[in-house]
Amino acid sequence: MHGRLITGDELAKMGDLEPCELVEGKIVATGFGTVEHGIIEANIAFALRTFVQPRRLGTTLLGGVGVFTRRDPDTVRSADVLYISNERYAQIQSATFVEVAPELIVEVLSPDDRWSKVTQKMREYFTIGVELIWIVDPQARTVYAYRSLTDVREFKEGDVLPGDEVLPGFSLRMADLFSS
Repeated sequence: MHGRLITGDELAKMGDLEPCELVEGKIVATGFGTVEHGIIEANIAFALRTFVQPRRLGTTLLGGVGVFTRRDPDTVRSADVLYISNERYAQIQSATFVEVAPELIVEVLSPDDRWSKVTQKMREYFTIGVELIWIVDPQARTVYAYRSLTDVREFKEGDVLPGDEVLPGFSLRMADLFSS
């Protein structure tokens, strides 16, 4: 690319890319998730879908879904799992990346993730209107639930993770989150 900034639309048309994000117009490799990472993603997505679908509340997506957090230059972040209400989902116009803020984003940490980068992603998510972010730390078997960068709660094994105002009545036992 020789330093030329690309757009999210150009990224979507590239195909055959390694896992990556677009940060201020530049492709940044993110690497592959581990087996444990995939199990946790699936467990969260299953729990969310099982709660959301029969209530017709919205949509649950997983698998590195691209979310626009900035335009010109474009930033497209890769969310492990997200929940978006029907109202917000109806505003999506792109078939490639989500350009409307989901209510909930879940990020599962990889062993090489640095908190400075995770915090930057959270800052971007909150700036576009995400209401709740769950950061899952598989090594510590802990979930950090953020309602803002300064409003965080910690959930460990034996606890129950709530859906808060985003998904009232939702709960996920931490033991179920980390089971294979």
